[in-house]
Amino acid sequence: MLDIGPIHRKEYELDDRSEPVVIAEAPGCIHYLGEHGEPKAGLYLSSAIDRYVRVAVSLRKDNSLRFFAADLGERKRTTLVNLKYKREDRWANYIKVAIHIFAELGYPVKGLNFTISGDVPQQVGLASSSAMEVAAVMALKGFFQAPVSEKELLARLTASKALFFGKNISPVDYVVAFSAKKDQFLIVDETNLEVRKIKSPLGKYRIILMDSRVPRMGVEEELKQRRSDIRKGLELLSHKKEGASFRDFAATDLVESMGNLPEEIRRRSMHIVQELRRVGDAEDILKKADFPALSKILYHSHESLRDLYEVSCPEIDWLVKRAQEIDGVLGSRMTGSGFGGCTFTILKEEAIEEYKKRLEDYERIFGFHPVIYEIRPATGTRIVMRADAS
Repeated sequence: MLDIGPIHRKEYELDDRSEPVVIAEAPGCIHYLGEHGEPKAGLYLSSAIDRYVRVAVSLRKDNSLRFFAADLGERKRTTLVNLKYKREDRWANYIKVAIHIFAELGYPVKGLNFTISGDVPQQVGLASSSAMEVAAVMALKGFFQAPVSEKELLARLTASKALFFGKNISPVDYVVAFSAKKDQFLIVDETNLEVRKIKSPLGKYRIILMDSRVPRMGVEEELKQRRSDIRKGLELLSHKKEGASFRDFAATDLVESMGNLPEEIRRRSMHIVQELRRVGDAEDILKKADFPALSKILYHSHESLRDLYEVSCPEIDWLVKRAQEIDGVLGSRMTGSGFGGCTFTILKEEAIEEYKKRLEDYERIFGFHPVIYEIRPATGTRIVMRADAS
């Protein structure tokens, strides 16, 4: 990742070293279990990853808001009066989400310079956009020395994102970015945003992310249909009881109600209920370092995503199955929104070379050149620098 302090000063010609530059960073994140759950009531096993987005901010003498993407060499601009979502502004829209928060809080947001850089893989379900927003929020918090709690920032981020992008989003990725610690897994409860931390027992293992490079088209429509199926399933199970959740039911309830639920809705509902159970089990399994049990629930989760929730694809299934055949692999599963994207594989160091050889077969069979990233559970967002000099 680029050293954006000197880059920022050069871009905006900040020769006067008395002009403060604040830099903050926020990590990408990965969900090992739970991300395809009941909206607003999910239970996740997650961690931050050791890939970050950094945002630098400094004051301007005019009322312009300037944005520079150092990795892309792209520049955008706007003003506070015109602060709104613009499709052509792409990545800069995420920084606007953060600016809106501090303008609403009454801070003197007039002219500001921003520089952004990062190494979080994009558009593969690793929360790169959330990392941009959180890094920008933390940079502005440091810049204004604002006594705003993370809890309030979390709520305002969720609301501001919905305002700018016109759709409600889950705050879970933000929660992970704020709460993560090095070498820890997080259990995140979406109903109350509570977090439980578990020290990673995987010291002898590595985590490999594999981007399948499968083209992903029509994903939003497919996921929208899945969410509709979930709502219908819960309505049928609860007889439209207000405040009901899939947590009120067990897999046996779904089996007993099989005749009352359309088959597709039953399958979707079964996945939700079983995944809740798997996340709950994973917490105890990780604390006990019960690796065979962890392996089992990861594979069962992928099978459920493939057969019940139906968000996998042949390429991803092939990758997970081939990983299972390698000695030293603890578990493998898809992650992200599905229909392509990434798998993660937990394996021993000595198994990595064999794993990479299988990817040569993948490219030959499917025609896509996969990209590998090694990741670790990492620390969350922080202010990297608040100083007069770069």
